[in-house]
Amino acid sequence: MNIFIEKLHMTDAEDLFNFELENRIYFEEMVPTRGDEYYNPETFKKRHETLLEEQVKGGSYFYLIKDKDSSILGRINLVDIDESDKIGYLGYRVGKAHTGKGIANKALKILVETVTNEDVKQIKAKTTTNNIASQRILEKNGFERIGTSSEEFEMNGQRLSFVYYALNISSY
Repeated sequence: MNIFIEKLHMTDAEDLFNFELENRIYFEEMVPTRGDEYYNPETFKKRHETLLEEQVKGGSYFYLIKDKDSSILGRINLVDIDESDKIGYLGYRVGKAHTGKGIANKALKILVETVTNEDVKQIKAKTTTNNIASQRILEKNGFERIGTSSEEFEMNGQRLSFVYYALNISSY
């Protein structure tokens, strides 16, 4: 499947809200919930506007993963970029109907190629111990596993920890 990533725009708000709502249960199986308030249309709109403001200021890049028809398949972000150390933090999610098709892997590859020109030297990521698919995607894209948190938390009846990864762009 051919995909591309596109920076978040104001016009994406409604489609993105529908994407998040449609995939809420699926996402909450793998990552901590964003809470009920996130799915309130007015709250979502305000948060969307805040993300756009943050993107304009710099320090964060918010992308949508889209197919040839510009349908949203997922999202991928590089946030909280430390300007002095040139380190950013990765986040991504692909809708349930689009998993297992290599979309997250392709999107991450595109993101890394894109931000290589944005003066980012290292990307850090974390996932949960039960999210093996995400761990594989990170590793396929050259991320090195740097540790697992000793602290556990409960999510969906499971005791989990965070697994931490890093990618040094200069060696990519």
